[in-house]
Amino acid sequence: MRVILMTGKGGVGKTSVAAATGLRCAELGYKTLVLSTDPAHSLADSFDQELEHEPRLVRPNLWGAELDALMELEGNWGAVKRYITDVLQARGLDGIEAEELAILPGMDEIFSLVRMKRHYDEGEFDVLIIDSAPTGTALRLLSLPEVAGWYMRRLYKPFQAVSAALRPLVEPLFRPIAGFSLPTTEVMDAPYEFYEQLEALEKVLSDPSITSVRLVTNPEKMVIKESLRAHAYLSLYNVGTDLVIANRIIPDSVQDPFFLRWKEQQQKYRQEIHDNFSPLPVKEVPLYSEEMCGLAALERLKEVLYADEDPTQVYYKETTLRVVQVEGAYSLEIYLPGIPKDKVELSKTADELNIRIGNHRRNLVLPQALAALSPSGAKMEDDYLKIRFASVPAAV
Repeated sequence: MRVILMTGKGGVGKTSVAAATGLRCAELGYKTLVLSTDPAHSLADSFDQELEHEPRLVRPNLWGAELDALMELEGNWGAVKRYITDVLQARGLDGIEAEELAILPGMDEIFSLVRMKRHYDEGEFDVLIIDSAPTGTALRLLSLPEVAGWYMRRLYKPFQAVSAALRPLVEPLFRPIAGFSLPTTEVMDAPYEFYEQLEALEKVLSDPSITSVRLVTNPEKMVIKESLRAHAYLSLYNVGTDLVIANRIIPDSVQDPFFLRWKEQQQKYRQEIHDNFSPLPVKEVPLYSEEMCGLAALERLKEVLYADEDPTQVYYKETTLRVVQVEGAYSLEIYLPGIPKDKVELSKTADELNIRIGNHRRNLVLPQALAALSPSGAKMEDDYLKIRFASVPAAV
C-alpha cells in the first residue's frame, strides 16, 4: 500500500488537494481511500457527498471516510474507558461526567493512527491518502509512537507485571475499601497492545517507499514559515517529505488593480518557496474563482496538479537520518533544513539521544555502535545536523 499524508497550516487547501489526488489515483485504476483525520472534517464538503466513519464509495475505485474518534475509541479502548468510568463513578461523579472524563485528551489523534494501521494491515486499498489535521496536531500525531514507546518501556511494562502478580492477593481487600475493582488483565493489556500497533506503524511512516508527506502551503509569510518548521520537524521524526504544493496563486490573467499589490507579494513568496524548500519539487496551483466543492471542481484541480502523472510516485527521496564513520569516529546526521544550530538542544541518557527544537522533542534510540559513546560536538552543514561522537574505543 502507498500512504500519502497531506498536511499544512489550517486553511491552506489540504482537503481539496487530498481529494483531487484521490481522484487521479482512482482514475489510474488504484483502489484509493481518502481518509480525513482532521476533527474539523471538510472532506464530505469537498466531494459534495455524505461520508461516514467507514469508507463510502464516491466513484469507481475511490472511497472517502471521515474518522469518528468516539467510534474508534469504543472499538479499541472500550474496556479501558469502562474501567475509568467505574473508577470515577466510585469517586462520586455522575454517569455522564464520568464517561466524558474517561475520554482522555488527545485520544482522537491516537485513534487516527490506529485507523491508518488497520487499513494498512487489511490491504484492501492500493493507496491511502490522509487528509490530516493542521500542522501542529499532525506533527504531534507522528511523534506518538516514539513518545508512547518511551513510557511503555520505562514505566508501563514493569507496572503491568507487578499489577498482575499482586491482583489475586489485593483484590479481596481492595474492592470493599475503594468501591471499585483493580484493573482486569484485559484492561492492563490494552495500552501495551496499543503501543505495539503504534510501534509497527512507525516503521510504515518512516519508510519513504511506502509513506510520503506532501506539504500544502500558500504564498504568504506566516504560512511559509509554518511549512518550513513542519518540514524540519518531519525530518526529525524520520518521515520523508517528497513534494510541496503552493496553493492559491493569483493567475497572470487577473489584471484588476485591486490585486496588483497582492500579486507582487505573491511573486516574492513564490520564489521563497522554491528557494527554501529546494531540492524538493514544488507544484503551483492557481487561485480559482469558485470553491473547490464537488467532483467537477476537483477534476480541474486534479488536471493542474498531476496532468498525466501518477501521484503515487515518490517525487523526491531524502535520507533524513544516517550514521557515518569518519576517521575513527561516528557522526549521526539528521536532515533539518532551515534550522540554525543554536535552536537545537541535545542531551544523551543511556542509549537515547534527546533532540529538542522549540516545543518538539524526539527520544532517538541510538544504534548499538553509538549507544556506548558520548556526543563530542555538533555542527550544521548542508542542512544536516551532524553530531560527532567520541572516538571508537580501541579493540582489546
